[in-house]
Amino acid sequence: MSMNNPFGNANSPSGALPSQLGVRPTAELATRFLSQSFGWMFAGLLLTAGVAAVVQAQPDIIRAIRPYWIFLIFGQLGLSVAIQGLLPRMSATLGLALFFIFAATMGLTVGVIVSLYKVSSVITAFLAASAMFGAAAVYGATTKRSLTGLGGFLFMGMIGLLVASVVNLFLSSSPIGWIISLIGVIIFTVYTAYDVQRISYGDYAASLGSVEKASILGAIHLYINFVNIFLFLLRLMGSRR
Repeated sequence: MSMNNPFGNANSPSGALPSQLGVRPTAELATRFLSQSFGWMFAGLLLTAGVAAVVQAQPDIIRAIRPYWIFLIFGQLGLSVAIQGLLPRMSATLGLALFFIFAATMGLTVGVIVSLYKVSSVITAFLAASAMFGAAAVYGATTKRSLTGLGGFLFMGMIGLLVASVVNLFLSSSPIGWIISLIGVIIFTVYTAYDVQRISYGDYAASLGSVEKASILGAIHLYINFVNIFLFLLRLMGSRR
């Protein structure tokens, strides 16, 4: 079995992935897929937390970033899409480096947002996000029910969420913002279970032909899910300074 493509010629002519075919890897291989993706995800989160902590301690940095935070957010969105789209054609090392650049820039955004809330609210939102993310991840890794059918609905929901968030930037409606945050928590929690199942089934490894690249793609998805759950919960539960 190849280190780069553990499935050999498992892909069907129709391009169906293991989760679509109902083909599950061995428990050892599934654990390997998950451990590598979660390992890189946690490394990315630590980098984000470190940058956010530095931003918190420097009011001048916050003041410098705030006027441009919209451009920063869209730049980060573009970078995450570019990494995922170009990963099949780049080396795993470059993909990992770009992921860490993405995580570092996210620290700027998270640092500015967190600075608006009380420390107790940040801790509460983080613990709640960790619990929800963890429960969804366990469900995705252990359920025998196929979650592949949720992919299209989740993607459409995420696009709708993005559009609604942009529109509400101009409306500045608190009730609409609260609804967007609630829906955001639900979408990214379900996305976590969906992504974890796809990682454990080896969908990313089969489509990319590389365990190393698959672990980076999985880490990006898991990272985005966790950060969004945390930020949406912070908006729902947090008390501003």
